[in-house]
Amino acid sequence: MLEPTGPLPPEIYWRRRVFAIGALIVALAVVIWLAVTVSRGGDSPGTVAAATSSATGTQTPASSTPAPTTTTGATTTTSGTEPAPAVSGQCTDQSLAIKVSVAQPTYRVGEEPVFGIVITNISGEPCTRDMGSGLQRVSVHTLDGGRQLWASTDCYPDGEPDVRTLDRGEQAAFTVTWTGTTSQPECAGERVQVPTGAYNVTAQLGSVRSAPEPFNIA
Repeated sequence: MLEPTGPLPPEIYWRRRVFAIGALIVALAVVIWLAVTVSRGGDSPGTVAAATSSATGTQTPASSTPAPTTTTGATTTTSGTEPAPAVSGQCTDQSLAIKVSVAQPTYRVGEEPVFGIVITNISGEPCTRDMGSGLQRVSVHTLDGGRQLWASTDCYPDGEPDVRTLDRGEQAAFTVTWTGTTSQPECAGERVQVPTGAYNVTAQLGSVRSAPEPFNIA
């Protein structure tokens, strides 16, 4: 079977065999391609691309639609509910009361008396006022009030600012220590020790003045 026999030359029989085998291979390839195509259900690259594009187009509006509605609503709600800040006016002299006290009723010569000052907002509204030491004035007088012996602003007229905002009825408390020596405006003259005796102290802010508070130096 391997050696061609017949009246024709052997080359012709070999060519016929090669042609027949090639035709058989081509036919077999066509059959295999048809079987693969049928098993895939007929999908083509054009069909797959269209399906992908359609799915992407369906998802895009669904993901972007809620964003502006949610963000805008939250911003509007927050800004609409913020409370307005409270506004405080200037505390006038008429809106304040001031009281002075003495830490102890009697001090010995050479001791330094300590005075307490309480400023109260007696108005019906919150208010603001600079209550720095340069604006407060604490002074010591003879018991009858006829002679002033010392004032806190004589030697220290320029104190640090101390701005306070007081609600109605709220108080601001301060402490002043006196060296027990005399003073004059602009700190003129010699400062000498106050002798034993009975004295009183007053406190003042603007035109608001406290009642005198008595104390002794023994």
